[in-house]
Amino acid sequence: MPGARRVPGRPALRRAARIGAGAVVVAATALVVGVGPFLHGIAAISAPAVAAAFVLIAVATAAAAWRWRVVAAGFGLPLSWREAFGAYYRSQFLNAVLPGGVVGDVHRAYAHGRPYEQVAAAARAVAAERVFGQVVQLALTIVVLVPLAAVQSAWGSPLAPVAWGAGALAGLVAVTVGIAAAVPRSRRLLQREYGMLRPLLARPIAVATIVLASIVVVAAHVSLFVVAAAATGVTADPRGLAAAALVVLAASALPINVGGWGPREAAAGAAFALAGLGGAVGVATSTAFGVLALLAVAPGALVLLARRRARASAGTGGESDG
Repeated sequence: MPGARRVPGRPALRRAARIGAGAVVVAATALVVGVGPFLHGIAAISAPAVAAAFVLIAVATAAAAWRWRVVAAGFGLPLSWREAFGAYYRSQFLNAVLPGGVVGDVHRAYAHGRPYEQVAAAARAVAAERVFGQVVQLALTIVVLVPLAAVQSAWGSPLAPVAWGAGALAGLVAVTVGIAAAVPRSRRLLQREYGMLRPLLARPIAVATIVLASIVVVAAHVSLFVVAAAATGVTADPRGLAAAALVVLAASALPINVGGWGPREAAAGAAFALAGLGGAVGVATSTAFGVLALLAVAPGALVLLARRRARASAGTGGESDG
């Protein structure tokens, strides 16, 4: 059939659908709580909060770059510390300002693999690095939230439902992954990927490094959420806020957003509403978190500009980096 071969347009259609879904989530959230919480979150930004954000994101970026270097080495790709750190900043900046939240990772993989003519291997390394981070985040969510929920319940904290809900959601995701692993088709895919990662996973030091770096990344972003909550005037128990932060971070990982906005605000509003703090407070906190994170990854724009200037001075300025 004439229309059956129009496959190249499907990725663009899927991207547009994800971006559209993110816009719908933002619009729906605004309809529920109004635009006031968004404006409050922006107005709550202060110099101390921005300073804390720059420090925390720098720590998270350094840890993520460390993780990427370990994974890239497992794929036989050289990656210097300076290159990894700068490229990760650039990647985060592009993910934050461009729709979809993955453009920066695609650029990072291409820029890393192109000099060695191993773009495919570099793309696998970037994908594996992100997956490792998500797996550790999921495991950390379960390990932290289930005991925290029990403690919060014993203390009668209003944030106990958030911890229980987030822990249950993380457990559901883990069960879903387990079911997917039992399906023959997906199991074969997982076995193939595991075969490629086996040299890396067979090294205990490499695995420990990846786990440790991922924990640092999650801890830095959770701390930034607590900073954002303090900036907007939230005085809830920091441990409960950490539980809400893990929910928001999980929602942020969904590839249906517009420059990072979308599920993050909806999840924050729902979590805070469940805790009795009000959905508007959650949206304001999430907005402040998003703005602080965006400001803190701004050095990535300088890295991008410096790379373009370096290429131009080398006589290859006509080639596109983007």
